[in-house]
Amino acid sequence: MNWERPTVNLCHTTCGAGPPLLLLHGVTRWGADWQPLLPALAEHWSAIALDQRGHGGSPRAASYLVADYVADAVRFVREETDAPLVLVGQSLGAMVAAAVAAEVPDRVRAIILEDPPFHTMGNRIEGSAWQAQFIGMQEIARRGGSVEDMTDALAEIRLPSGDGGCHRLGDRRDRASLAWSAQGVTQLDPEVLTPVIEGRWLEGYDFPDVLSRVRCPAWLLQADPSAGGALTDADADAIVHAMAICHHVRFPGCAHQLHRDHPEKVLRVCAGFGNSRVDSI
Repeated sequence: MNWERPTVNLCHTTCGAGPPLLLLHGVTRWGADWQPLLPALAEHWSAIALDQRGHGGSPRAASYLVADYVADAVRFVREETDAPLVLVGQSLGAMVAAAVAAEVPDRVRAIILEDPPFHTMGNRIEGSAWQAQFIGMQEIARRGGSVEDMTDALAEIRLPSGDGGCHRLGDRRDRASLAWSAQGVTQLDPEVLTPVIEGRWLEGYDFPDVLSRVRCPAWLLQADPSAGGALTDADADAIVHAMAICHHVRFPGCAHQLHRDHPEKVLRVCAGFGNSRVDSI
């Protein structure tokens, strides 16, 4: 698979000393999204948090396919890091991390994949609550305003429910969570969400091929699909069987943002390299 696409110079921050650990955030987020983990990680790692293209302080770009984010990250790993590193990615960042491990295996010693959505936010997004949420977020990003105004607007996004009705995003997430999302939206290029909403996000990203080429140890962190997780059980099983070494860790009752909602549990995984397989936390 060819990731030789035009790349951008990514904004990043580094804290701590030790072996390198690269943190890749999810869509609509930015590097500071990893704040709940950084103090503990910095005790043992040189933790690098990227702002991916179109997010945070990184430049806006002409294209926002997952393959574009992969090309950026591959360039960063090749040119900006010196030693084999650990990659930790959430959602979009998890899909990027897997592809980087497949593309530059000599530069990656292990990966942690936090609730990668794959086609939940790809060709299966049509009519889903995820699509409705991203349509609402894009409209809010285009309109602009203060963090407080955006927090109010995010709370009013209407999401379809399984019974044919709908509910507010504010009924599913608390005010602090919405305010943090609003901070990300203030720094977001609204066009980031166009390929996601249109179901074309994964064009050029063949994830069965990517996963089959990952040779380093991998930890797959699965949120609970019934609680707002994006990784389905069927996709999780396929990932485990596709990768050479994959430890599958389930988080029952937990939603998509595992590292923000349950940082202590995610840190236990980060500290557990080399331990035997764990089925749940």
